[in-house]
Amino acid sequence: MSRLPAPLAITLGDPAGIGPEVILGAWSRLRAECRAPPAFVTGGPGLLRSCGEALGIDCPVVPIAEPAEAVLAAAAGLPVLAALDAPLTPARPSPEGARLALASLQWGAKLVLAGEAAGLVTAPVSKGALAAVGWDYPGQTEFLADACGRPYRDAVMMLAGPSLRTVPLTVHVALCEVAGLISADLIVHKARIVAAGLRRDFGLAAPRLAIAALNPHAGENGQFGDEEARIIAPAIAALQGEGIAAFGPVPGDALFTPRARGGYDAALCMYHDQALIPLKALEFDEGVNVTLGLPIIRTSPDHGTAFDIAGQGKADPGAMAAAIVMAAQMAAARAAAGA
Repeated sequence: MSRLPAPLAITLGDPAGIGPEVILGAWSRLRAECRAPPAFVTGGPGLLRSCGEALGIDCPVVPIAEPAEAVLAAAAGLPVLAALDAPLTPARPSPEGARLALASLQWGAKLVLAGEAAGLVTAPVSKGALAAVGWDYPGQTEFLADACGRPYRDAVMMLAGPSLRTVPLTVHVALCEVAGLISADLIVHKARIVAAGLRRDFGLAAPRLAIAALNPHAGENGQFGDEEARIIAPAIAALQGEGIAAFGPVPGDALFTPRARGGYDAALCMYHDQALIPLKALEFDEGVNVTLGLPIIRTSPDHGTAFDIAGQGKADPGAMAAAIVMAAQMAAARAAAGA
């Protein structure tokens, strides 16, 4: 891996969830495999130390005062900024825990925007717990878009694993609303961002984008809906006119077969589950949530807080490890390109 311009920042997530244990587990695994990039956690040294001791995770915690100390501190363990902390309370979400998660996220965003961190890896938060303490965003992605001064529509969520990348064009909306939200402008706008992100951060000179159909059998010539002919096909034609290698509409039941997956670099899907079901079925323990379209690098494991298993040692750290490695690879790609 190329040298990073600065260490990565990793946020705590909700401390009552599995965030602390998957951070420790991921770092322990990456260190053992000699794959750990320079990184630090934004707060929680005592909390993380307690978590590691309780679960028997071999990952020493090294408190640091500023990000610049992370590279040297990593030789001894996991560097953690020491100014934020709280007691460990697994499976017991609280307002105090939500405030710590928010402070850790805000600190991480500030550091990456200031150039003191090369990218941001966010552990999972509870949107409900955050809303109860005054959080006014649908999720971390929208918060980060706002922090970067970008409109929400420019922050595009891509789910990525070793064999598949998917992008939901509509996200947290009722299924009955999807048809009314899909437009040629939406498809073109997000496809442009995805193509640019794959070029800049993943080194794909000419990314291939598969555009999913909305209806069964791509509408069957209008028998099951006309969105394919009326909206999706014109958007694909517009993208092709700009030199973007887009194709479709591809029926959803044909888009994710092994043979089909070899023909594209990312699949743009019409709704949340159309994108997330195949990704989680194929890549659950290695799935990464990547935010494209922002000036900063942001990744996250593609799972939630899992309060029901927090503190039991059952959480698999694979997705967090994959998120850390992917953020480092994206940062290295940008540094190599001078972006």
